[in-house]
Amino acid sequence: MEHYYNDFGTWIRRQFPFRVQKISVDAGFSCPNRDGRISYGGCTFCDNHTFNPAYCSRERSVSQQIADGKAFFARKYPDMRYLAYFQAYSNTYAPVATLRALYEEALAVPGVVGLVIGTRPDCVSAEVLDYIEQLSHRTFVLVEYGIESANDDTLSRINRGHTFADSRRAIVESHRRGILTGGHVILGLPGEEREELFRQATAISALPLDILKIHQMQIIRGTALARQFAASPFHVFSVDEYISLVSEYIQRLRADLVLDRFVSQSPASMLVAPRWGLKNHEFTDRLNHYLCAHGIRQGSRVV
Repeated sequence: MEHYYNDFGTWIRRQFPFRVQKISVDAGFSCPNRDGRISYGGCTFCDNHTFNPAYCSRERSVSQQIADGKAFFARKYPDMRYLAYFQAYSNTYAPVATLRALYEEALAVPGVVGLVIGTRPDCVSAEVLDYIEQLSHRTFVLVEYGIESANDDTLSRINRGHTFADSRRAIVESHRRGILTGGHVILGLPGEEREELFRQATAISALPLDILKIHQMQIIRGTALARQFAASPFHVFSVDEYISLVSEYIQRLRADLVLDRFVSQSPASMLVAPRWGLKNHEFTDRLNHYLCAHGIRQGSRVV
């Protein structure tokens, strides 16, 4: 199948001589906009239960969670190797000694061949990045930063607690150390229409990122965003609007930037909107058909 963008699946297969699978880990971290260091309540859109799988529970140790994840995946692919994905909350938000103990525990599990570390750009000190750089010299390490938006007004509205300048600084410092660096953005946050998102794409493309995750905005029951939506509904992209938007967006991303995914799928029982009724692979098929039909390729409108 022809690819119209630089897809993560192809890229990750080039990094290893075997199949790898991420196993999510909840290592008990918090975030500075939850514990009061910056603010309380966390991001208005956030509920970590939407992406933590059943085997992922902070009541169990890191190694126990990985063992449960391995058992879950090994039934299908017995020869699989694994990346421990520190996913829940901000996974560099602790002293280096604590991080070292948790990361090394994960790497000691048989079959684990690397780490993926999800965090915030304001939760990485020079000391933390120096340690991750050292770690990257002996194993696969990818640090994923939650950028979410390039607009500081939006970041303030969603109680993110950092600026786009913070994201740029963390990404530049990570890249300077040779750390494999990813970013995450959400398309469709309140107040961000198409033209603002195209401006964002240009700003994101200018960062020294290796990998980018793109997700649609999802309104999750019980969140501050859900309460805002109930009190004063705002526009939520339909699937066709989002496919058109993503198609325009990726044209403004440099062609060498690896695109990990375009959608997230929260449990239907937790989702207020948008309710597209599509599995991730079904959405990707529809997007690929759209790109093919319109002759669209990643990077074609980078200036």
